[in-house]
Order: sequence, then structure tokens, then C-alpha cells
Amino acid sequence: MPEPDRPAGRESAVETIQRELTSFARRARATAARMHPELSLVSYTLLSHLDERGGCRATDLAAHYALDKSTVSRQVAALERAGLVMRRVDPDDHRVQVLLPTPAGAEILAQVTVSRRQIFGERLADWPAEDLTRFAAYLTRYNESSRDD
Repeated sequence: MPEPDRPAGRESAVETIQRELTSFARRARATAARMHPELSLVSYTLLSHLDERGGCRATDLAAHYALDKSTVSRQVAALERAGLVMRRVDPDDHRVQVLLPTPAGAEILAQVTVSRRQIFGERLADWPAEDLTRFAAYLTRYNESSRDD
């Protein structure tokens, strides 16, 4: 096995990370589809962001997730058709519309969030707390370093 600090070891580790993150993303999409057929992983993520932020503009969603505005527009339209998202006029700027979860959207989001936590909890049940803390810190570090990409 290559040593981690040598170029071949770093390259091998990066390859493994890339492969495993891709596998993780595939599993996450499949799990999301099983939990709620109307709530894809992207839809869940957008709805969750709207809920956490107390609403925001579609352009804010696009910027936050580095998505094309048309992609966000299609996802938001699907969430609106499903009755999970609504638009309200921004009280600070009446020219702007803010997206918010509807009561039905908030309820489904809460149900899916509980299910996701349970699935993650079961998958990580035999991990020592120290490993979980380290893994969480590594994921946070990785995601924070790529926010400007």
C-alpha cells in the first residue's frame, strides 16, 4: 500500500475519496427516492435550505448550491406543483419573491428528516463517538473548502 505522504499515496487516497463520495451520492439519491417519491435529493436539499433560512430567493438558492438558475427554477416549479413550496413578497423589497415551505412541505420535510437521521444512525451505530466526530469534522472541512468552487 502506498504511503499517504508520498505522491502515489496521496493520489491513491484522492482516488478512493472521489470513488467513495460518488458512491455516497448515488446511495443518497436512491434513499431519497425511497423515502418520498415527490422529494428527490435535490428537492429535499432545497426545501431543507428554505426551511433552515426561513425562506429565500431562488437566486440565493442557485448561488448557495452553485446551480444554474434554470435548474433551480425547474426544481422550485416542481416543488410548487407538489404543494411543498410557496412564494411570498419580500416585506423589505416588494419587487422580490421569497420562497418558503408550505405547511405540507414542512411536514414532509420533517418526516423525511427523521427517516434520514434514523438511516444514518443505523448505518453509523457501531462507530465510536470519536470516529463520528472526526468524520463530521473532515466532511465539514471538505465542504467549507469547496464553497467558492
